[in-house]
Amino acid sequence: MPTVLIIDDNPAVATALELLFSLHDIDAVAAQSPEQGLARLRGGGIDLVVQDMNFHVDTTSGEEGIALFHAIRAQEPDLPVILLTAWTHLESAVDLVKAGAADYLGKPWDDRRLLATVNNLLELSEARRELARHRSGERRRRDALSRGHDLRGVVYADPASERLLSLACQVARSELPVLVTGPNGSGKEKVAEIVHANSMAKDGPFVALNCGALPGELIEAELFGAEAGAYTGAGKAREGKFEAADGGTLFLDEIGNLPAAGQMKLLRVLETGRFARLGGNRERQVRVRVVSATNADLAVMIRDGRFREDLYYRLNAVELKLLPLADRPDDILPLARHFLPAGKQLSADAGRALLRHGWPGNVRELRNVVQRAALLSAGDVIAGDALGLPSSPAVPSTTVPAADEPDRAAIEAALARHGGVLAQAAQELGLSRQALYRRLDRLGIRRD
Repeated sequence: MPTVLIIDDNPAVATALELLFSLHDIDAVAAQSPEQGLARLRGGGIDLVVQDMNFHVDTTSGEEGIALFHAIRAQEPDLPVILLTAWTHLESAVDLVKAGAADYLGKPWDDRRLLATVNNLLELSEARRELARHRSGERRRRDALSRGHDLRGVVYADPASERLLSLACQVARSELPVLVTGPNGSGKEKVAEIVHANSMAKDGPFVALNCGALPGELIEAELFGAEAGAYTGAGKAREGKFEAADGGTLFLDEIGNLPAAGQMKLLRVLETGRFARLGGNRERQVRVRVVSATNADLAVMIRDGRFREDLYYRLNAVELKLLPLADRPDDILPLARHFLPAGKQLSADAGRALLRHGWPGNVRELRNVVQRAALLSAGDVIAGDALGLPSSPAVPSTTVPAADEPDRAAIEAALARHGGVLAQAAQELGLSRQALYRRLDRLGIRRD
């Protein structure tokens, strides 16, 4: 059962509130002075505070209530506080609401409104505590993952990224081939590096080849090497990537671009560990862990006859699927801050602009946008318009109307992204917390 602390020097007020709350399954405890109230608060177990604005006879300034509110805030930054005020204290109460008070009610108060406000705040408090517990659990898991594995300095905060990295570290211990899928610019090579860094072959070489960056007739020579005279311009023998990666990991990016002859030879190497250089007959033996990556739909390529099905199953013993950056929004701001040079920071409106953008170019696009804005911004704080992003959001679900009045869909989407934490949702929407409260009430959206 939740507990409300009533801080009021009038015993009649405290008794009336205690009775009202007890009739609605809410425990209440009373304190007659700010000192008693703060002492009771230090004892713990308080879910909400209802406080008066004056505590001495003939005082009407409200200064005691202001001082008490700030003392409560210093002690319990997230605890909801409702102010009980006479009309003469209205201006002070409004100022305190701007400073973070949950609400204010005039004396004499309306029982129905008071109960509705208290119940809403208690529900919100429980949701916030649950979210805090959830995030604390996420932080512990991230810390444990970082302590137990080499993540190659990767920056992340989104649960989807945590799950992917955890799986990458888990499969790294085996020698099975790994296929990393995901859109361009999403960080597939970084995932391949993490697989290598946590594998039994971590002390061996990590060799990367972009199969899409070479003409088809040269890819086979790059992979397997070539003897002198094997092709025009091959004046001397050269080793390929498989030989260079012996005892380590070979990362094959854009594997869908591998031509048919190269696919057949790669399949044999994966099955036997043996191959011959282009233009040669002597077979060579290597021990290489292959991690491949693609942004192509290999299933479609198999159906169209452009990729061997047997090779696909050889490469795809384990698939690590990277989501687009827009689908892991909790990574956006940590990554953006990571890309900033020392001494630069993002303004609140820049953070909102980054969260609204759809990021079709994924992490690569985010890095370029942030680094360009940092270079062109004269001051230490980067404003939203310095990012050069479209003024209208690219992702429909995060759309905020151009007018200063977010609609129901935008509010619900912001609440969902921030786990029901109104302060964070309000910041994204460009509203004060109280302004968001009013819109929730008007639209009939539950605060939890």
